[in-house]
Amino acid sequence: MKPTNKLRVPAVLVLRPGRRVCTAAGLGKILGHILLCFAAIAPAWGQFSPNRASATLRVGLWTLWHDKSLTLSPTTDGAVTLRTCAQTNKCTSAALAQQTQIRASANHLALGKDNNPQSIEIIGPITLTAHGESLTLHNPVSISARNGEFILAVTLPVETYVERVVASESGPADSQESLKALAIVVRSFALHQPHGHADYDLCDSTHCQLLHWSGASSRRAAAHAAALATAGETLWFHGQRAAAWFHQNCGGRTASPSEAWPSTAKGRESPRAPMPWLASRIDPYCTANGAREWSTSLSLTDLTAALATAGLARPGWKSITITHRGESGRAVTLQIGPTEISAEDFRLAVGRSMGWNKILSNWFEVSTQGDQFLFHGRGSGHGVGLCQAGAAAMSALGRSSSQILAQYFPGAIATDEATGQPWQTLSGQNIKLQTLNPIDTAYLSQVSQALAEAESKSGLQPTDPITIRAFHSTPAFRDATLAPGWVAAFTEGNWIATQPLSTLASRKLLDSILRHEFLHALVESQAAAGTPLWLREGLVEAWSTTANPPKSSIPPMKLDQLDHALAHAASEAQSQAAHHTAAWYAQRLLDRYGRTQVLTWLRSGLPPNILADPR
Repeated sequence: MKPTNKLRVPAVLVLRPGRRVCTAAGLGKILGHILLCFAAIAPAWGQFSPNRASATLRVGLWTLWHDKSLTLSPTTDGAVTLRTCAQTNKCTSAALAQQTQIRASANHLALGKDNNPQSIEIIGPITLTAHGESLTLHNPVSISARNGEFILAVTLPVETYVERVVASESGPADSQESLKALAIVVRSFALHQPHGHADYDLCDSTHCQLLHWSGASSRRAAAHAAALATAGETLWFHGQRAAAWFHQNCGGRTASPSEAWPSTAKGRESPRAPMPWLASRIDPYCTANGAREWSTSLSLTDLTAALATAGLARPGWKSITITHRGESGRAVTLQIGPTEISAEDFRLAVGRSMGWNKILSNWFEVSTQGDQFLFHGRGSGHGVGLCQAGAAAMSALGRSSSQILAQYFPGAIATDEATGQPWQTLSGQNIKLQTLNPIDTAYLSQVSQALAEAESKSGLQPTDPITIRAFHSTPAFRDATLAPGWVAAFTEGNWIATQPLSTLASRKLLDSILRHEFLHALVESQAAAGTPLWLREGLVEAWSTTANPPKSSIPPMKLDQLDHALAHAASEAQSQAAHHTAAWYAQRLLDRYGRTQVLTWLRSGLPPNILADPR
């Protein structure tokens, strides 16, 4: 895209609940504000990196299904564009205004009489229905067909993908640091190695990394925090991108890639280059509360059918023998009658045919009893890389994500994917400034001063240190956090993300933006669960102004309409009006009852009668 200095502001900007956006605005526009939501800051075009990391991934949708019929339904959230392509360079676009049925026919799609495109691209919110499941997506979707079955792919921002996988793959034992470590591994797996798919980058099944398109909602908030806190970070080893995997439970010792995927494995090529950061090693954390052991009994009939379906062994075999074990003790190859196969292929074949709760890992013994094969083993999963059980145990013991990664990927470090540089943390009073740029040391005193001013204005202090992550470029800020380029900074909880500090400083906005974001962090840290949005936003706006609003002014909006207007502004003007009004009401409360009383209400909730017009 050709660089331009022309600034554009969108009509609608949808943000995640709890995210406080701060953008540089024309000074003195409303109430003397230094900062307003949804105004523009010029992108730092000169900071585009020629080696910029991919910002999106194409992810296969419903890849374990073999759908032949699909229904498209536009939603009420916005317009939908349907782009149909009869050939690669012959495409037409039209609005999708009604429910439409598609069938997969050989290697093309059937939309109706004489309408058989090779592919379809959908832009806009759409609901897909197939195999009894409905899914609403807001990301671009492509649809094609092969051998009479659909091939569906969704284009996701990398960080959205990471968040969804962490939510899908994590469990209740995980806490912040283990989730952060998992997010880095998930991102590394997605970006650092091929995955064998011609139609998309990754699938949504455990062949790649499990992604629940709907559900896993109980884990989304924690997964989002972990993805955001590690945005853009991947594993590197001695300056090179490092391959990474994870599994559920290593049983007390991890496996090397060559153990899990030997050269005899069908359908998966063993990694050729040595990977010293993935050597087999003892894991005392996984077994701190005892090793996970399992047993199962499988009949000769069922196993014969499973292996024949997978093309691993012909019927007629009678015995199973472990012919080779790896350094960790896991079975590497098995003799199935006259045929030698990999233990991993055996595990996958059984899982696909009889369920994944039968052979949980390759670390097992096998014996026979009549026509039954008895398996007794330990651990769950292939055993390579991060052990989720051990990582959760380490996190519970207070270990950091970097310590967790050092346990499972010795010698590898988490660095920024785009630059290959590690994040540095500069500490001050109640702040942690994370940066990739050594010159940001010069701004530490300004950051500390901005927090001191926010504390003085609000009368609040942080309960925990506030983290400020300063990205090295506007594109990096946008790609990692999903914020549009005109947003200068935003706050979630006690975590603040900013465009480059040097960019903000050159525009003489650094002090005001940091002060505003610190106010958001301070207010949110003290606000009770039921505290209305208008009070939280209004206090920040009131304390950020250079002058109090005129006491005789009349608010343009009623109090009972304000929370909805703040959360669902349809334009920049509506957002500014809502924040203007919130500041008006908050300032009246401060004038009438004083800061101490208002802060008490912030923490405990407003009394019912205070909802009346506070004039």
